[in-house]
Amino acid sequence: MKKEYWIIIIVYIGMQFSSVLGIPLLTLTGKFLGNTPANWKMVYVSYWLLISFSITTLIVLFILRKEMKSDQLDRSHTMSFQRSLLWAFIGIFLALISQSLAANIENMLGIKMGSENTKQIIKIIETFPLVIIVSSVLGPILEEIVFRKIIFGSLYKRFNFFLSALISSVIFALAHTEPEHTLLYSAMGFTFAFLYVKTKRIWVPMFAHVAMNTFVVLIQSVFKEDIEKMIQEAEKVQSFISFF
Repeated sequence: MKKEYWIIIIVYIGMQFSSVLGIPLLTLTGKFLGNTPANWKMVYVSYWLLISFSITTLIVLFILRKEMKSDQLDRSHTMSFQRSLLWAFIGIFLALISQSLAANIENMLGIKMGSENTKQIIKIIETFPLVIIVSSVLGPILEEIVFRKIIFGSLYKRFNFFLSALISSVIFALAHTEPEHTLLYSAMGFTFAFLYVKTKRIWVPMFAHVAMNTFVVLIQSVFKEDIEKMIQEAEKVQSFISFF
C-alpha cells in the first residue's frame, strides 16, 4: 500500500476520535466568550462534525490531488463517462435495494430494525441543519476513498472480487460501531465495491453513496411529517374501505 494511503487512513482514524478533544475545546471556548446555548452539547457536536470532516476532506483530497485527476481502478479497461454516469444512477437503486434486503434479513434474524447512528445524526441535523453536508456529502466521499479506493482497491490487486469486497465491507461495517448491523453495512459495501469494479471510477460509488445518504436524511428529517401524514391518510382510507 502506498505511503499516502497510510497517511490518509491515519488522518481518517484521527478524525473519528478527534471529538474527544475537539468538543471540550469548543465548549471551553464558548464559555470563555460567554456563549453557552441552552442545548450547548448538541451545538458543539454539530460544530465539531463540520470542522473535523471539512478539514479531513481537504487534507485527503490534497494528498490525492494528482491521483484523483485520472483515477481509474484498471486503466486497461475503461468505461465511457456516459456509461459510468448511467451506472452511478443505477447504483443509487442498487444500494437502496441491497440495504432493504439486508434489513429484512436482519429483521428475520430478530435484529431490531433502525440504526442508532442514523437516529443520532437525524437529531443533530434537526438542531443544526448544516450537518447534512457531513452526513450526505463529506462522510460518503471520505468513506469511499478510505474503504473502497484504498482498502478494497489494495486488496483487489491481490485477491478476487468477493474476498476483497468481503474484507473491506466488514471493516466498513465495523467502523460504524454497530456490530449488530454488520450485514446491513456490508451489503452496501459490496454494492459500492461492485460499482467501483464495474466502472473502474471511484466517483461512481461516491455519487451513489452521496445520493443514497441524502435520500435517507430527507426522508427521515425534512419530509418526515409529510410522510407520516400520508401514512395516516392511507390508513384512514384503508379503514373506510374495510368498513364497506
